[in-house]
Amino acid sequence: MNYTIFTAKVIQNLGQSFFSDQTSLTELIVQLPQISKNYPKLLIHLSIWGKLSYDITKYYQPEDYIIIEGYILIKTINIGSFENLTDKQVEVSVFKLYPLRL
Repeated sequence: MNYTIFTAKVIQNLGQSFFSDQTSLTELIVQLPQISKNYPKLLIHLSIWGKLSYDITKYYQPEDYIIIEGYILIKTINIGSFENLTDKQVEVSVFKLYPLRL
């Protein structure tokens, strides 16, 4: 299993969507803390399902820090239509989420 726990800063809330069975999905973009100024910023796409999805939209805003537990998935996405350019995108399906006070 690819179970992970990490701390991240909320960058953007991509919105909440609903399915035909009334299941809700909220998507967030978060940033992991940098070890050094020379390292690039690492952005991660979060998918939050169900009741936890409602709590995210209600309590968390951009610039908040959170502790995330979830399953990690690395996707390959096409970034060039003519040249076969691909890039990796990290996505996490969130299992639990906790606020972090600094």
